[in-house]
Amino acid sequence: MRISLKWLRELVEVKLASEELAETLTMAGFEVEDIEDRRTWANGVVIGRVLERQPHPNADKLSVCQVDIGTGETLNIVCGAPNVRADIYVPVATVGTYLPNIDLKIKPAKLRGVPSNGMICSLKELGLPSDVDGIHIFTQENLQLGSDVRPLLGLDDVILDVTATANRADALSMVGIAREVAALTGAKLTIPEPGEVLVPQGAGNLAIKVADTQACPTYIGTVIEQVKIAPSPDWLQQRLRAAGVRPINNVVDISNYVLLEWGQPLHAFDHDRLVSIAGSEKLAIGVRFANAGETLKTLDGQTRTLSTQNLLITANDQPVALAGVMGGEESEVHEGTQNLVLEAALFDSVVIRRSSRSVGLRSESSARYERGINSAGLEIATRRALTLITELAQGSLVTQEISDSRPDPSTWTRSIELRLERVNQVLGPVDLGEQPGEIQAEDVERTLTALGCQLKSAGDRKWTVTVPPYRYRDLEREIDLIEEIARLYGYNRFCDTLPEKSAAGYLPFDVDIVRQLRACFRAEGLTELMHYSLVKPGEDRQIELANPLFVEYSALRTDLLSGLIDAFVYNLEQGNGALNGFEIGRIFWQEENGLQEADALAGILGGDRRSSKWTSSGREQPMTWYEAKGILDSVFQRLGLEVEYQPDCRDGRLHPGRTASLWIRGNRLGIFGQLHPQLRHERSLPEAVYVFQLDLDVLLDALDQDEIIVPTFKPYSTYPATDRDIAFFASIKVTVAEIEKAITKAGKDLLESVELFDEYRGEHVPQGQRSLAFRLIYRASDRTLTDAEVEPVHQKVRDTLVEKFGVALRS
Repeated sequence: MRISLKWLRELVEVKLASEELAETLTMAGFEVEDIEDRRTWANGVVIGRVLERQPHPNADKLSVCQVDIGTGETLNIVCGAPNVRADIYVPVATVGTYLPNIDLKIKPAKLRGVPSNGMICSLKELGLPSDVDGIHIFTQENLQLGSDVRPLLGLDDVILDVTATANRADALSMVGIAREVAALTGAKLTIPEPGEVLVPQGAGNLAIKVADTQACPTYIGTVIEQVKIAPSPDWLQQRLRAAGVRPINNVVDISNYVLLEWGQPLHAFDHDRLVSIAGSEKLAIGVRFANAGETLKTLDGQTRTLSTQNLLITANDQPVALAGVMGGEESEVHEGTQNLVLEAALFDSVVIRRSSRSVGLRSESSARYERGINSAGLEIATRRALTLITELAQGSLVTQEISDSRPDPSTWTRSIELRLERVNQVLGPVDLGEQPGEIQAEDVERTLTALGCQLKSAGDRKWTVTVPPYRYRDLEREIDLIEEIARLYGYNRFCDTLPEKSAAGYLPFDVDIVRQLRACFRAEGLTELMHYSLVKPGEDRQIELANPLFVEYSALRTDLLSGLIDAFVYNLEQGNGALNGFEIGRIFWQEENGLQEADALAGILGGDRRSSKWTSSGREQPMTWYEAKGILDSVFQRLGLEVEYQPDCRDGRLHPGRTASLWIRGNRLGIFGQLHPQLRHERSLPEAVYVFQLDLDVLLDALDQDEIIVPTFKPYSTYPATDRDIAFFASIKVTVAEIEKAITKAGKDLLESVELFDEYRGEHVPQGQRSLAFRLIYRASDRTLTDAEVEPVHQKVRDTLVEKFGVALRS
């Protein structure tokens, strides 16, 4: 809820600055999400009077105005508003004024050859919503020229955006926040109590029929005649705008104002339209659940199909409003309205929540009804609204009908037994300066009394606490009172009571990283596999067991790839299709200096990763080398690693032209490639099968960096990028990785990324070469780059490629 500090100070003596008040409310459980200081929106804008208006000599839509701002010197201001004229009072932004809402600093200027020293402002330019197309014209009389416009426009205010917890419906109102501030600061509370309003009972053709008194315990309908629909006074419009509500007319604004002030939703119907809908002068306002399929056009212009969960307001059983959520368009108050029916009601919170969700509509009214409206405040809000309608709309109160099934008012409060021993047992010791202590009886009495509770001693260190009606819904048990004591006493005043030798548990670094690796590969669609470490003997550098259980499993594995290939073949033979899987395990081998062991990470890829194959008529599509490589790249990117690929042909099981070794910071990380055609033929494997194996120790060492373990935020550039393409013929012996590294080094700080987007070999390409095309993205973090800045860098990239690799540029 948006809280106007200016309005709040009329209800409670707030002496804190806006930042201090925000901190106080936040620490008490009412988070202040934003502080909107409106005083800065029109700092330097003063009241001026247009003395003379002449058409601009060089522009049809501009006017040249002579404006007096009370300094003795007349300002010459060029204005483009269609409603500017002589002898009006207007807001004038003087030279040097900064308007933050349009990010404009007023400077002396010439517009089409005519000097202009200032600006006549519209409300939108000052940050206020307005339907007027043009400058703002003050209607007040006896205005002092040169005086500050902020008091007149309600800009001498600070708005706090406060979020109340779900159990505090009372805090969704100015009065509720004022009570809270008074309890927190000890300030004096001044809540306006509306006087008694005399309304004849049963004197007209109005009846109230509530079909379900549990869904609607109370309904008050008041007929008001001879109202005069007009714009609300400035003070009312300013308070609504400060709360984020658009002013409409005096009657609708009054209902919204009371909603903000007391938290009680109200709704005004056009009486004559209700009679027209009902088809009779005898009007029966009803409350019932909708029939399935009934429709209602709400105030937002949408026709909604209702269900049996929706509670309706009816006129002679014809739907006119969605109870507690939104009124109907056919019965809304309009400019020609003369007679009203004012609704003030209590609705069950669960019923309104279900009704609101079923139609996908949430309003200010439903937000309050969902949390539970205070029963005791209904009559107060009704009297407040009726008083304002008679004052501001000159309405005449004709009759009032009430359907009330609430229990006796004596039950609107409750008594709770509170024990000081229990308070200290739950909350623990408090910081008293030199040494910790306990909350004392006077602290409890002072805190709860500030909340409006009444305390009566019930023996030694015990009280019977009577809860005020406006806190009836959330203060139900002793523990609720203890929570309130802690909240107002101050959470920061309680001592830490953790055991002295306690230590937070954590996972070792290597265990945590391995868990992350497993999660990354699973996220890429790979299945984790597990194999025995024992395999068949016969390979080089194998470690054989001296006393094996079985001859078939008498040696330790030297890599993980053999087991993964076997698993791939097994799945094919069982009709499970191609396998995408990975394994983390230990490998063993012999060297001259003894036996060695290490942890490794390996995977095998070859299955169609699509979840649906209807686009390919159910046929499997083989995985490409780049798709398989992309899975590894995706995992590396998530871990924050930059891995380099280099051609490799040392492993006889892998294709000599489609195999790469992986390097990271000069250390060999592992290998990645496609299975050799001969091996595929021997094992009856499909063509597109790829494998990789990584040294887990090298990977862990690379990840054991502070910038990776605790990554720091790097701000994104807010300035646009510019791209350049470069194409050339290069020898097939030169790898793309080498070219990208050279481009990145030549581009230095301005080069953001390099991407290969085209490769071609064939006609018109020299023998032994290929055509490559790269896209280079340039961007700066502090400015928009110009061609003059980019071209030298791009030319250096071109020159570097020619000098280092002897490429033949095509562009």
